[in-house]
Amino acid sequence: MKNIRNVWVALLSVCIVSQYPLSMTHATSGAADNAVTNSLGSILLSSKVQVSLEDVNIWPQAAGNILTYTLNFSNSGSSSSSLMNYFSKVATPGGSLIMGHPISGDDLKKSVQPKDNIRVTYYVNLKQVSSLKGLKIPVYVWDANAKGYLKHAGTFTLPANDSTVTANGKSLNTTLNNIPVTASSESLELYPFNGKVYAKVGFSLTNRGKKVLEDPGYMAYLVSGGGSIFKLALSTQTAYQVQPGEKKTLYYVCELPANLNTANMKLQFTQKDETLNLEYATSAYKLPKAVVPNQVVGYGQVQKIMINHNSIETSLQNASVLGENGKGKWSFQLRVKNTGNKTVTFPAYSLAVKSIKGKSFPVESNGLSGITLKPLEEKVIPLSVQIPLEVEQNTLKLEMIEAAEQKEKDKDADVKGSVGITDSGVNIKLPVAYFVIPYIPYTDAQMGMPYLATNSFGSFSYSLESLQRLPWKEEDIVSAKLKITNTQSTNLSLPELKGSLKADLQDLSETTQVLVDHEAAVLRPGESTRINVLAHIPYTQEFRKLKIDLYTLEKDEKKAFLSLSTQGAITEIEPIKQGESYVISGQGKNANVTETNTGVYSGMNANIVATEMLLSSDEKRQTRMPRLQAYYKTGDGKLYDATANQPDTPASPGVNQRITFWAKLPKSVDTSGLKLVLGQGITGNKLSETGEEPSGYVNPVSMKLHPVDIQPKTNLSQIPLAPYTLSVLNSKGLFITGGNSIQINMNYNLNLKDNAEAEAGGLNHKLVLKMTDSYGQSQEKTLSIGTDLTPGNHHSYSVSFSFSQQKRQSGESYLLTLYDEIAGERIELGSERYPLFIEDPTESDR
Repeated sequence: MKNIRNVWVALLSVCIVSQYPLSMTHATSGAADNAVTNSLGSILLSSKVQVSLEDVNIWPQAAGNILTYTLNFSNSGSSSSSLMNYFSKVATPGGSLIMGHPISGDDLKKSVQPKDNIRVTYYVNLKQVSSLKGLKIPVYVWDANAKGYLKHAGTFTLPANDSTVTANGKSLNTTLNNIPVTASSESLELYPFNGKVYAKVGFSLTNRGKKVLEDPGYMAYLVSGGGSIFKLALSTQTAYQVQPGEKKTLYYVCELPANLNTANMKLQFTQKDETLNLEYATSAYKLPKAVVPNQVVGYGQVQKIMINHNSIETSLQNASVLGENGKGKWSFQLRVKNTGNKTVTFPAYSLAVKSIKGKSFPVESNGLSGITLKPLEEKVIPLSVQIPLEVEQNTLKLEMIEAAEQKEKDKDADVKGSVGITDSGVNIKLPVAYFVIPYIPYTDAQMGMPYLATNSFGSFSYSLESLQRLPWKEEDIVSAKLKITNTQSTNLSLPELKGSLKADLQDLSETTQVLVDHEAAVLRPGESTRINVLAHIPYTQEFRKLKIDLYTLEKDEKKAFLSLSTQGAITEIEPIKQGESYVISGQGKNANVTETNTGVYSGMNANIVATEMLLSSDEKRQTRMPRLQAYYKTGDGKLYDATANQPDTPASPGVNQRITFWAKLPKSVDTSGLKLVLGQGITGNKLSETGEEPSGYVNPVSMKLHPVDIQPKTNLSQIPLAPYTLSVLNSKGLFITGGNSIQINMNYNLNLKDNAEAEAGGLNHKLVLKMTDSYGQSQEKTLSIGTDLTPGNHHSYSVSFSFSQQKRQSGESYLLTLYDEIAGERIELGSERYPLFIEDPTESDR
């Protein structure tokens, strides 16, 4: 026995008493050089069975301090040996002798098989004894011939300098869930935040087995040199799953008192025995000196963070501030890139901008928390915040805070009774980084200047191509055209964009519309698209600055795409010369529109100006063209809305469509400098089609017109009735004596004008035929083409006019006058006098 004890003392001089799980093993071949084992010597129980003490731990409980120790029984024989024959007790320095009992998990271990070994952990309640100093563990064998039936086989004596803590810099070979591992402490970091101090403990595990190591369910505590105990929670940076051969660092977090002495701290693991209603220690690790990491990240610099053991790059970029309404409106982007080899889902982070004086302003972080990044995938998270201008704007930092994952507080903690433990609850806040925000005033976009942008959808350049103010009924339209070019080497997917305009301080988002020039949602590398953003504004309102915001909606939340502002001058509408075509471009809607003629017709109270145009489709199949919108502009700047007559049918290849615009002008208007401003109507966020009421227009051009004053003809030959020409070949009027009516018969040709194949829009004006007799009496008849008048040659039309005059004389005549009635104005087209024939039935009777 003396020799055995000498061996135990020799082993104890090079080993540290420590263990992590219930079961501990000796060091295996291939372990790290600084790894330690936990054997405390052995005692022979029989010729074939020996037992070794592998660890001893003590943990405070409400009902007393619980001592645990593990005995490893080894059987070299050829038959099993019953553990019911072996007993152990704990002898205290005060003389008490307490029987050890197996923990619940080992209670069913009844024997050790041949050529095998088995570990059994025992516990005793030491009451007030809180130190291992002077403790002994005697071991007994059942013997019917011995006094009290127990034969003393030997005693394990714990020396005064015994320790249960694995030293810093050393690792422990042990088992977890029956899987061999190497465990060691890695780091202790302190994070001051909002008047509190948070600790993050790094713990390293190497899986030396052949199975995946899962969380064994142990409790973790941070123990100070003075004995204060703080409950730890597994950090959200950690996933407790270690593959065979993998080395992984697990992180635990807790809150500490701000004035706590952090020297000589250790990481302590415990396990709960639900059946026995107790918690007992398993292993402990001395921690290195605490450090406070420098988490300030310069603008544009990269801060690497770990999420589930994957390295993630983070950096702040594209920061700018716009002063408005007493606030600094900040926008910036957080770039995140997964540089690891596994897909990562971000935990919950909170973001806030903090001033040098400690004032904090929360930043919405929904775009960051919960996102998933594949290996090498990169995303840009747009962020914004408003800071009152009384706060110094050039000393701000963006705080990125991890909401550390805390398990629900143990509802049975009071029953299990661990004493002297501080549980920080569920409000662990662990700072990840403090990004410096540079003071960069918002720069207005200059007309035609390209700018680079990056957002969560990709990288592109943009430029402001035009800024126009266009008349629209009783209002104006503010219209901005942007060019977006894909500058990345991969395709750029455009979301369904929405927008808002702000003119100075007036929000125009209610009427803002966004129109992309084609329906393609993807831009290839180097490909461009144009986006029109427009809104209504009172025509009397002036403004100096226009703010443009483009965004998309994801789950009813705005996700920014692009923001810019400009103080650029209003762009003149593009002029085109007479005879040149207005080009309509868009996916499946390419066409040319050319003016054929413009006439000014003199009405009774006002003049009517009308412009005829031909639309020629450049498509190879039938296509519904956009509804065109226009207004007339006089040389002195007066504006008159134009009414459009445009075919409702799709435009066919090779077939022109005739479009007519007209407006009523006061007779005093000088039409010599008249222009037609023409654009494509939009409804909602697309080009207007048949039956849709336009709410604005885009891509306007200004056509210089040379209107011709149309004078009434002195005959009824070649009368223009767009799109037809009417020629009255002859007319015969007959009055029968004794009657009161004149029967008029009219022979005519009604033919389409030039471009006879052109399709015409429906006409909303009337053709009126007026008949005036020799006495100045007149009657009228409204004529309809297709009903009263038939297109073609050598047709006739008859109509009867009634008068009060019942006697007529030979030599009388009648005057036929044709009028075009538009918007209540009657325009004389031409007139011609014809002889009236009188027939007396009584003369024929004689």
